[in-house]
Amino acid sequence: MSHLVNNPLFPELEPYHTGFLTVSVTHSIYYEECGNPDGVPVVVLHGGPGSGCNPGQRRFFDPAYYRIVLFDQRGSGRSLPQGSIEDNTTQHLADDMERLREHLDVQQWLIFGGSWGSTLALFYASIYIERVKGLLLRGVFLASPAEINWFLYDVRRFFPDDWEDFVALLSATEKENILDAYSQRIFEAQESEAVAAAKRWNAFESAIMRLIPDSPSPASNDMIVSRLRVHLHYLINNCFLSQPLLNQIDKLRHIPTIIVHGRYDMVCPVQTAFSLHRAWPEADFHIVADAGHAATEPGTQSVLLAATERLKHLIL
Repeated sequence: MSHLVNNPLFPELEPYHTGFLTVSVTHSIYYEECGNPDGVPVVVLHGGPGSGCNPGQRRFFDPAYYRIVLFDQRGSGRSLPQGSIEDNTTQHLADDMERLREHLDVQQWLIFGGSWGSTLALFYASIYIERVKGLLLRGVFLASPAEINWFLYDVRRFFPDDWEDFVALLSATEKENILDAYSQRIFEAQESEAVAAAKRWNAFESAIMRLIPDSPSPASNDMIVSRLRVHLHYLINNCFLSQPLLNQIDKLRHIPTIIVHGRYDMVCPVQTAFSLHRAWPEADFHIVADAGHAATEPGTQSVLLAATERLKHLIL
């Protein structure tokens, strides 16, 4: 572990294999493999929904030990068609993961999920238990109405100025149902209105993402609108969960699991991760004292790197 002190992430690396997997008549998902082709498989589940994976996510894992698989979920990132919400539910995404596992000839894999990725990780594990070697969950989101309401309304107690900018496009009546108001602009309005709405949402999310604020990552208008299409599609449908994920924990207790959450996470409050920990005391639980929601914050990076090293021994 000594190399991690001066180098918080493993070195940048390029995929040794990339491709598209056709998962339906409509959808083809992008995937890539990095690291050791003969290593322990780990699959990375990006957040959002709708965001897509990024090169930095490859660097949380020892490339000599892990076979690192990243993929963009339906409608997200480089998957095609971009922004499509047709046949796009949590069940579809879990089934896509299973198709990808079979396509890559993986027997079992470690699952690393952050934010929405933690939701999908728990959902997949509850269905395909025998395929899960371990779980690393970061910035936990359980997709409950209270969590969604926090992001849309309650977080303004801490970010009143940014929240006012977030809802500035909306009428007083529309502010009573922000999800519906944004959905109308993204799905029904002209392109210029959709772009303006997407930029507002993106700016608000970026403003509350980190303990120390940072500028939003540059993205094209098409990309931010496509991302928000998928994002809203899931939020307005309660993320397509028929029952609370906490109800599934009993059958997951035997899976080696590490939970990591920033103390000052304003996107997904730490109370959610604490509730998961209370329901699942067998899992290791780490609150990062000096971090918000982003995986790229120094404190969170250090804990996640330590976790991927520890999992080498937990998932034997």
